[in-house]
Amino acid sequence: MPRRTVVDPRLAPRLRELLGESGISFRALAARTYYSKSYIHALATGVKAPTVDIARRLDDVMGAGGQLAALVAVEGLPGGGDELEALELARRAVASDVGEETLTRLERQVDDLATLYAATPPQELLQQVRQSLSLVRRLLDARTTLSGQRRLLVAGGWLSLLAATIHIDLRQSAAAEARLGTGAELAGQSDHPEIAAWCLETRAWDVLTGGDYPAAVDLSRQAQATAPQGSSALIQATAQEGRAWARMGRQAETRDALDRVARMASTLAVPDRPEHHYRYDPDKALSYTATTLAWAGDPAAEGFTRTLIRQLENPGNGTPRPRRVASARLDLALALLAAGEPEEGAAEATNAISSGRVVPSNWWRAAEVLAGVERLGVRQAADLREVYEVHRPSQ
Repeated sequence: MPRRTVVDPRLAPRLRELLGESGISFRALAARTYYSKSYIHALATGVKAPTVDIARRLDDVMGAGGQLAALVAVEGLPGGGDELEALELARRAVASDVGEETLTRLERQVDDLATLYAATPPQELLQQVRQSLSLVRRLLDARTTLSGQRRLLVAGGWLSLLAATIHIDLRQSAAAEARLGTGAELAGQSDHPEIAAWCLETRAWDVLTGGDYPAAVDLSRQAQATAPQGSSALIQATAQEGRAWARMGRQAETRDALDRVARMASTLAVPDRPEHHYRYDPDKALSYTATTLAWAGDPAAEGFTRTLIRQLENPGNGTPRPRRVASARLDLALALLAAGEPEEGAAEATNAISSGRVVPSNWWRAAEVLAGVERLGVRQAADLREVYEVHRPSQ
């Protein structure tokens, strides 16, 4: 499906206003964003149009809180406005009933959005999820069967869960908590234990990245107790438990969790959509092992992370995974620090951060590497600090 970037005409004047309010010159903004002065001037005068990523970079540097990115949209994405309008039209065509075709297409939209998660910038994907949730709300007011009502509740549950995950990535705690509450409520109304388990697992990830490791273990175990046997939620919650143990330095418990994940994943076939966020792909086992060992300070982590990066950069199916590559490079940097190779660790962290693909919820990894190389006084520390400050997420 072709994609087209649409820029609100208010963007250029708003950029000029922000420059005036912040006191940042075209030259200074160009230096901080790594674009040319002439290009920044072309954006501010409306001669050229930015992509969503460029608008987001400008927002971050000027502390604009996403004002510019909100004025840039991408049409043609799965879950985008054209498809949603088509779904709404299909619903209206059957006299306000929610028919089988509408439900099927909506469920396909949910899967499309969950698959886009790994490769789409969070703010961009969040816009698509919000549109889909708006459609679900409208459809819930229409006439449908009991079965159709449940399918709408399930779709709403998955979308609320995905929105919560994106809010966590962006460190938007209040919004994430509200979305998780809605997801759990819809899981209860539709009697869907896997969504309920994923809500608990997602809460575990939130507190884990926030540093509350015992709470992450507890929530991970609650998720495991809730999840259906053999489900992706059960495997992912077990992996989350292992990560929490790793951060606590509990190597025996960490290894036990990794062993349990390996046993459960060994019986799984590769899903038809390996990048679907809520379908466990056994090929990702290497990724989880690499991350967990890196967080545990295990010397074996270096070999696992190097192998993972090679696989991600040369995918057999040709699917790019820029966010996973950035996360893997940060894990490699942590492993290199633990192995007494801070210079190379600094280089890997610089590569990861400068990609622009490190989401705020993973920023603690970058901060930990930076603290380590600065503490050791390696010569690359200044370069890493500079890149870190340029890309640091706005609070």
